Amino acid sequence: MNKNKNIVLNKNITRSPQMDPIIWSKLPPEILEYILSFLPLKTFFNLRSTCKSFWSLIFSPSFITKHSSSSSPFSSFLLLSHPQFHRHFPLYDCTLAAWRNISLSLSDSLHYNSSSSPTLTTSLVSSGGLFCITDSSSCSLLVCNLLSKLSRKIEYPSFVFHIEHLTFVTTPNGYTIFVLCTQSQSSSSSDSAFVYDSNMLSWTKFESFDPILSANHHQQGIFYKGGLFFATPEPFSVVRFDLKSGKWDRNIGELPNQVTFIRLVSDGKGKLYLIGGVGNNGISRSIKMWEMSEEWNWIEVEVLPEFMCKKFVSVCYHNYEHVYCFWHEGMICICCYTWPEILYYLVSRRTWHWLPRCPSLPMKCSCGFKWFSFVPKLYALV
Repeated sequence: MNKNKNIVLNKNITRSPQMDPIIWSKLPPEILEYILSFLPLKTFFNLRSTCKSFWSLIFSPSFITKHSSSSSPFSSFLLLSHPQFHRHFPLYDCTLAAWRNISLSLSDSLHYNSSSSPTLTTSLVSSGGLFCITDSSSCSLLVCNLLSKLSRKIEYPSFVFHIEHLTFVTTPNGYTIFVLCTQSQSSSSSDSAFVYDSNMLSWTKFESFDPILSANHHQQGIFYKGGLFFATPEPFSVVRFDLKSGKWDRNIGELPNQVTFIRLVSDGKGKLYLIGGVGNNGISRSIKMWEMSEEWNWIEVEVLPEFMCKKFVSVCYHNYEHVYCFWHEGMICICCYTWPEILYYLVSRRTWHWLPRCPSLPMKCSCGFKWFSFVPKLYALV
């Protein structure tokens, strides 16, 4: 008899009582906002399609005030693009130091159909939680926020041109798109620079640009002190484009001797770094890092350990045109278009590391590896 009573009691205890809908409907908004802040990234992506009240709550002024600060509930990610993934991007969670078992898809996130999907092979760049995609089929650019699923289509200026270089940078007040292009008018063609300001919603044309920049398609310009800085191919130099005046400044800082390649990275907080190989006859014997001083001089700050340098140089086959660098949440990432791993420098600890290979990537893969920094920001405006 007692045994039967225990069974009945256990059933009553484990049975989940249904909450009264009237009680749920009276849940205070501040409590609901607090609950939403703990949702994982994948759930947050799909939340706004649940009901209109959730959509309006997420974008309410009080929710934005509480959750648009630097203490974001989302992790930061490194995204890997490769033809094998068919427009899906595996995510490496830098907070957990592990690959996530989900992947992002631009087409799914933006509700594209097969007839309107942008040509991703043309150009895809990221900055500040936003992506900028060139759509060659419609002669336009698409700026999108994957988290809010908002996007803006930006038409090219009113004449046809071929993009040679695209830089996309976000600032506290919006974003800037910088393109170097070959402009076609009738039977003649000329080279020009165009700058798009998201605050003005318009393009500004500048008549001339430094033509040697178009040789490297993998590296963006680096935003630093009101201008875009570029590392040029041989003869190596650092040049600056002033975003307000449209003027070029050449030979910024005297470069170190015997460099075999150079790349630029900025932390976005006032520091500009130069990463480069040092050697003879185009062969790097070491890889070093320099920091720009207040006097516009390059000061050596780090040297890549020899055994890591040998591996990086070997995977590049001394073809440094395929090398590109970017900043990601306290890391200086050095990548190669022909290799699936990232070499990165952790600034806070002053240590070098290799990022583990993506487990979903087939062992035999050709070149085409492109990495992106993705820091989800729900309120990054397009």
